[in-house]
Amino acid sequence: MTALAAALVGLLAGVAVGVALSRLSGRQPTRPVAPAPVDPLPPGVADVLNVLRSASVVLDGNGNLVKTSPAAHAFGLVRGLDLAHAELRRMVSEATTLGLVRERELELPLGPLGRETLVVFVRVAPLTPDLTLLLVEDRTEAKRVEDVRRDFVANVSHELKTPIGALSLLAEAVTDAADDAGAVRHFAKRMMRESSRLGLLVQEIIDLSRLQVAGALESPEPVELDDVLAEAVDRCRTAAAAKNIDVVVAADRDAVVYGDHSLLVTAVRNLVDNAISYSEQDTRVSVVVRRADGIVEVAVSDQGIGIAAADQERIFERFYRTDPARSRATGGTGLGLSIVKHVAANHGGEVTVWSVPNQGSTFTLRLPESVQPIGPGIPAPSSEPELRGVTP
Repeated sequence: MTALAAALVGLLAGVAVGVALSRLSGRQPTRPVAPAPVDPLPPGVADVLNVLRSASVVLDGNGNLVKTSPAAHAFGLVRGLDLAHAELRRMVSEATTLGLVRERELELPLGPLGRETLVVFVRVAPLTPDLTLLLVEDRTEAKRVEDVRRDFVANVSHELKTPIGALSLLAEAVTDAADDAGAVRHFAKRMMRESSRLGLLVQEIIDLSRLQVAGALESPEPVELDDVLAEAVDRCRTAAAAKNIDVVVAADRDAVVYGDHSLLVTAVRNLVDNAISYSEQDTRVSVVVRRADGIVEVAVSDQGIGIAAADQERIFERFYRTDPARSRATGGTGLGLSIVKHVAANHGGEVTVWSVPNQGSTFTLRLPESVQPIGPGIPAPSSEPELRGVTP
């Protein structure tokens, strides 16, 4: 064996002996361990921020992001490695420089595109000498509710002024015409009409307020739509007779929904009454009920003046009128369709409109069908809707 070969064999033998000894001793070769990352936040702060509902951002003394919550990204407060809004950066700078807490309500763009905004309450406070905490609370919904409430109060005040003012003027007219029996009767009839209008307005305001506050039905139960339609149409009989309008009901018999009988009567009556009010003399209003795929549809159609496309998006708003002059002439309050919308929502349904100017309109109330029978059993529905004419 040559000297080179002997040296190679000796080297391999030494390696083998080393491995064997290492296995016998149970020790493995050590490897360098990376140091654990240092959390820049004080102990427990990260846990607190994770459970807060507010969006949170922690920045260092140079304004660099240290920690951001998922909500901060969802609200568009953070973009890349910086705060997205100059006003937020300004507040952080003030709090860092002065060492004071800064609070402000801001309206911020929801994103770089579009016009949607976010109403937020911002609080910026020094967390440590080197860290600043920014908390952002979303108040968009609260602001929307407040705006709705303020508009509602303003609209109610405006609407109440008209009949109250009319009653005041008519009372003066009656006083001045005390010696004229004919004039007194004339003004008294007008006072009765204005009083009725005022009473209707107040009642609809109360109904709408209850619907908005409740949000859900208190004691729902299976309701037969046959009874609802009969009562709703009967309440509109006088208005239909005054204009010689035929109200025809074509309904799947024994349709049942789960909800409140009186609220459903109010919704259907408002739709029928609305159809009569905006229809011409000697026309027809139809009420059709269909059942399909667990949904009950109540469609009220008229041959009236129709609704322009631009108005169809707003007709379910409170006090919105497509023709204010005509609404006042017919005694409309501008709340009927809004009440229908809220009744439908409280029953888990919806109301939609189809209309063509000068051809008529169809309002469709869609409700989930009840699976609970009224009595021991419900007869199988007839294959065709039953036609029931209502003579004015």
